[in-house]
This record gives sequence, C-alpha cells and structure tokens, in this order.
Amino acid sequence: MPATRTTGTAGAARTPSPARPATGRRRRTFEQANRRLKWAMLTPAVVFVGLMIVFPLVFTLDLSLTDAFGAVNADSSPIGLRNFGDALGDTRRFWPAARRTLVFTVGAVVLETVLGLALAMLMRKPFTGMRWVRTVLIIPLLATPVAIGILWLLILDPTNGIANHLLEAVGVPRQEFLGSVGQSLPTLMLVDVWQWTPMMTLLLLAGLATLPEEPEEAALVDGANAWQRFRYVVLPMLGPTLATALVLRAVDALKTFDILYATKGAGGGSDFEVETLNVYAYGLTFDYQEYGSAAAVLVLFTLFIIGVVVLLRRRGGRKNA
Repeated sequence: MPATRTTGTAGAARTPSPARPATGRRRRTFEQANRRLKWAMLTPAVVFVGLMIVFPLVFTLDLSLTDAFGAVNADSSPIGLRNFGDALGDTRRFWPAARRTLVFTVGAVVLETVLGLALAMLMRKPFTGMRWVRTVLIIPLLATPVAIGILWLLILDPTNGIANHLLEAVGVPRQEFLGSVGQSLPTLMLVDVWQWTPMMTLLLLAGLATLPEEPEEAALVDGANAWQRFRYVVLPMLGPTLATALVLRAVDALKTFDILYATKGAGGGSDFEVETLNVYAYGLTFDYQEYGSAAAVLVLFTLFIIGVVVLLRRRGGRKNA
C-alpha cells in the first residue's frame, strides 16, 4: 500500500510535465509573431523616411557632377569633380562664406550655451513666479525665424528703430546695426542668441533635474563653495546632456538661413557681409541658376556639418570618459 501511494503520488506529480514544452513553444511563437508584427508596422515608415533622406542626397550628388544650368531638367553633361574644384578654389565667395558660417555658429552657440547654463542654474531651485518666468522664456521660440528677422529689422532700424532711441537715452551714440557691413554679422549673432538661448536653457534645465543630489550635498559637507560644487560636481554629471545640447544647437546654427535672408536679402547684403554657405548655395540656385555648382556647394556643406558633428561628439565623449 505505501508503495502504491508513492507511485500514484509520483505519477500525479509528473502529469503536468508534458504541458511545459507546449507552453514554452506557444510563448516563443507569440513572441515571434509579435516581433514580425512590429517590423510589419514599422517597415513602411522606415522605407518612406529612408527614401526621403537617401533620394535627395543621391540626386544632389549626381547633380553636382554635371554642368546643369538654367533648369534642373535641362540637358547637362557630366564634368566629374570640376564643380568641387571651382568651389574649393573660390576665394571670393566660397571660403569667406565658410568662414562666416563657422564664426556665426561658434559665436552664437558659445553665447547660448553659457547664458543657457547660467539661466538653468538660476532656475534649478523652485521660486515664486517660476512658471511665469518659464512661460516668458519660451516666447522667442514660438515665432518663426522670418517673423523674428522682420521684428528685429524694425527694432534695429538706424533711423527710426527703438534700439537707437534707447541707446541715446543712456548716452551711447547711434549704431548702424544691420545697415553696417562690419556690424551686421555680430548683430545677427545676438539676434540668434536672443531666440535660441531659451531652448538651451530648457534642455540643460531638464538635465539638471535628473542629477542626483547626494554628490553635491557631500561636497557641501566637505566644505566646497558654490563654484567648486558647480565645477567639480554638477558640470561633470551634466556632461552628456551638455554635449547633446551642443550638437543639436550647433547643427541648427550651421543651417541658419531664414533670419539671414529676411534681414539682409539675396547675397547676404551688398558686400556679402552675412553670406553663409546656406545663403551662397541659395543664391547659386535661384539667382544664378547654376544648379551643378550649387549642388557641389551643398555636398561640401553637408560634409562640413558631418565633420563638425563628429568633432563635437568625440570631444564630448572624451570629456565624459
């Protein structure tokens, strides 16, 4: 009798075991079907986005190897890398435009980063009226660059603009601003800083909100002052967010076109004083209809942007290592 009970119990205990492989197979089958469904849902969007990115790049590269002029679909002949050689040898328009692009980007992004980080640190702790301050802060981001350009064109008008009236009220002589060849690029850099510093502030403020408080509290207990806590504790922890914000803003600043064209028109002014690579390529395309040359400039500009992004990512990775 004990043997029989033992056998029955063992048999009952072994009864569910054949169902386990079936359950495992059903789970694997469900996961595979779910994975296939995800790819089936994502594939059309991925293919569409891929075509929207790849086709313009391939078309532009192909166009840059021809002497296309007058119309994109006009008869053209392949000329190899001649357009690239002409662009790289152009010391009158191409290289000055590249220099202005770099100066505008570096100057604007550095100022926006410094001011954005300072504002983010000031707004890190809650205070009375913080919601109103944040609301006012994002106002420049709500308007289009063309509208902002026209607004500042009126404000900075040398004759009737309110800026010169305010300067005269505090004893500063009238300035030409956008009417001056030498002041146009710095002025537009400051306009860009006014518009995009809030974005840097919000990005860095979001990064500060994710930082743990314990390291800073430990530094405070050890006697570190505010600057030391910021320099040796907060800034290193904020490194990844800061690097990402720098890359995003630098790429956007490199592509700036609207505000330059809205304020200075074709060619970036009478003496090409604010002509960047974007404005230069636009002029070649729509003013001179030199489509092959314009495509070559755009290819070089794309490589320039990729180089800047790679450089920033490497420097950011080295600092965060």
